[in-house]
Amino acid sequence: MHHEAVLQSNEARLERWERRVEWPLTALAVLFLVVYAFQVLDDHAFLHVPLEVVLWLIWAVFAADYAIRLKLAANKKQFLKSHIFDLAAVLLPMIRQLRVLRLITVITLLNKKFQHKIRQRVSIYVAGVTALVAFCASLAVLDAERHAENASITTFGDALWWTLTTMSTVGYGDRYPVTTEGRVVAGLLMVGGIALLGVITGTIASWLVEKLRGVEEAELETAQELRNLRAEIAELRAELKSSSGG
Repeated sequence: MHHEAVLQSNEARLERWERRVEWPLTALAVLFLVVYAFQVLDDHAFLHVPLEVVLWLIWAVFAADYAIRLKLAANKKQFLKSHIFDLAAVLLPMIRQLRVLRLITVITLLNKKFQHKIRQRVSIYVAGVTALVAFCASLAVLDAERHAENASITTFGDALWWTLTTMSTVGYGDRYPVTTEGRVVAGLLMVGGIALLGVITGTIASWLVEKLRGVEEAELETAQELRNLRAEIAELRAELKSSSGG
């Protein structure tokens, strides 16, 4: 009983911690994106070091947050399994920029007014995640490729075009990564693009099913109303006959 009480206490503390740091960490994620984007797009050597220090400090805060949440978790194995992405973001600084996906929290909060309409909520999630992933992937591949030998992705426009063709699985081949880090980003983007297309397809399919179901239900309701109306007319006729007969 004492052990169970300790576990419940830890879970309660974990929930309180996550609620307390949710917005500060989201703000740090926004700051991370802004600093990283400025570092990549500006590309001034004298600013690179201080900006890199800021990025590593933010990364250290996220690492500390993960360590605290892991310590507070009652079932640490389950926590590790359900927070694989967080663990990867902490252990693999190579993909640290993907940590800005915590901005999905902002999308969730803004989307509360659609909480009773699942299809609309999914649509907003898909649009938000697609834009965020596309922007981050463009920055990441530009950062990795820009100064590489024989690079075909040397401007943000090139990176964004490559990202869009990769996410949509079109893949024209006019732009492609030549570095290891760029190819890692490409691999993640390909998997993410297929997943997003699957979600979009599922959303459209659910919308069509919903519309067809609505038409069928409307037809059934109309048929039922007609039956009720006929029954009422029959009752009125019977009453009229009874009255005239009396």
